[in-house]
Amino acid sequence: MRTLPRVLIVEDEAPIAELIAVNLRHNGFQPTWAMDSETAQRELDAVLPDVILLDWMLPGESGLSLAKKWRKDPRTKGVPILMLTARGDEADRVAGLDAGADDYITKPFSTKELLARIRAVLRRRAPEQLGGSVAIGALLLDASTHRVSYDGQPLKLGPTEFKLLHYFMKHAERVHSRGQLLDKVWGDHVFIEERTVDVHVKRLREALGAAGVLIETVRGAGYRLTAQPLAQRQPAAVATPS
Repeated sequence: MRTLPRVLIVEDEAPIAELIAVNLRHNGFQPTWAMDSETAQRELDAVLPDVILLDWMLPGESGLSLAKKWRKDPRTKGVPILMLTARGDEADRVAGLDAGADDYITKPFSTKELLARIRAVLRRRAPEQLGGSVAIGALLLDASTHRVSYDGQPLKLGPTEFKLLHYFMKHAERVHSRGQLLDKVWGDHVFIEERTVDVHVKRLREALGAAGVLIETVRGAGYRLTAQPLAQRQPAAVATPS
């Protein structure tokens, strides 16, 4: 018997939580409701869900703080988080994605859209990494052990940044549009905004440290990983007059 996907709803407004839970049950999901951060943590400690729907504004610890904490925990860092909030400004969206959310849904939202986004993150969660390693210069990625190093020094990358780097390294020197990256790395780009790519590329560059210059922005086209960043290329030789 197939187990229904578990969805943890972290929402302090009971009418909203109940509406979401009813729709989830009717569409083949197993919802659990937590109205604050303490209850949510207890539910997580008891059973790991397949997806977390996380409200930004909660009594006590905020949803933003919870997302950051769960992303740092090895047990919960791989669980998709969809942030639900009335805060729709671009700065708030970036803050939510930077905190570790996989998607950002602004209230009010339709239940059809919510269900579609949940299904999308579940599809993207499906394992896609292959064994083996790939190297670009001094940058080494081992997919089987989920390790990355540069000049022999280990680097710490989040799960999305790791997948993004793996794709870049497997397709080095090619220019990839944001839409192509969403399709190939996230697995579905119907409900995710292209600016999500910019946020994760920024985080990837920061995590790579000195190797961050290998990822170039190609104006008007997208991004490219190159073995020889522009700053290190030698200018063409110019003949001097005799």
